[in-house]
Amino acid sequence: MDTLRAMQVFVRTLELGSLTAAAREFGMTQPTVSKLLSQLERQLGVRLFERSTRGLAPTEQGQRFHADARLVLEQYDAAVGAVQGMNGQPAGQLRINAPVALGQYRINAMVQRFLAAHPGIDIELILSDRFADLVEEGVDVAFRLGGTLPPDAVGRHLATVERFLVASPDYCARRGMPALPADLSTHDLVRFAWTPGNSIDLSRGEERVRLAVGGRFRANNALAIREALALGSGIGICPDWLVRDLLDSGALLRVLPEWSAPSQDLYLLTPSRRYQPLRTRLFIDFAVAQFAALPGFAPPRPASGPVATSFAATAAG
Repeated sequence: MDTLRAMQVFVRTLELGSLTAAAREFGMTQPTVSKLLSQLERQLGVRLFERSTRGLAPTEQGQRFHADARLVLEQYDAAVGAVQGMNGQPAGQLRINAPVALGQYRINAMVQRFLAAHPGIDIELILSDRFADLVEEGVDVAFRLGGTLPPDAVGRHLATVERFLVASPDYCARRGMPALPADLSTHDLVRFAWTPGNSIDLSRGEERVRLAVGGRFRANNALAIREALALGSGIGICPDWLVRDLLDSGALLRVLPEWSAPSQDLYLLTPSRRYQPLRTRLFIDFAVAQFAALPGFAPPRPASGPVATSFAATAAG
């Protein structure tokens, strides 16, 4: 039996809580996963799982072995990465999670450049606006826009992103260009579906206003909001990175250009592990340098308190 492989399968089976999920992740059949776990139990002389019709539950010995086995696997990963780094050939798979729009418009191209520079590394890029559980879903690196940082992750503040009001030239020609924040009360605001309440916050220097707004269209996806704005559906609050190309081409115009909405904070997260493989460290350094050079991503501001707004509430107002 390949003990190291069996330990990897055991750790992920416990974290995923399912033989089927572990089999899918490792490209095995469920009986193969079950056989590996049984062989590991025989080798150790203990039961690692209690099996029932309701699924798997780790025994006390299983929980203890999981903590130690995970540390061993992390140390092994670190040792492999150190050796590979000596000959400049980092290898292995990276699983990266990011919000859909940010992933499509910025991170996907970044990943392609990283792959070209490191032919021994494979990347699985998972785009989802749902906040992934880094441990349960086997995520090595995650990007988050706003949101409370999870306790099982280490976060690095990558950038601060400006957000502002935009609309299409067609919409502004039909409905008029607002001259003052109060004018927004007569306009259609395109907003994220789960944004709480019916108000928006704007600022100009030290001046702050909160305005009641209305609108006929909401969506739960930033790309849908971007398209709706370009089609003339209303005025929306968008982050710079989401609409920069449309502003440059004239497909969108900035509305009330002296006013801005609360900015977004971009974080890079990793599981709270003591050791990181070389491929992970290389990608983190690469991503930090890439975002520092991208327009619309300002250097992080000094922290002034806990992050309280979510991506869902800030993607497009």
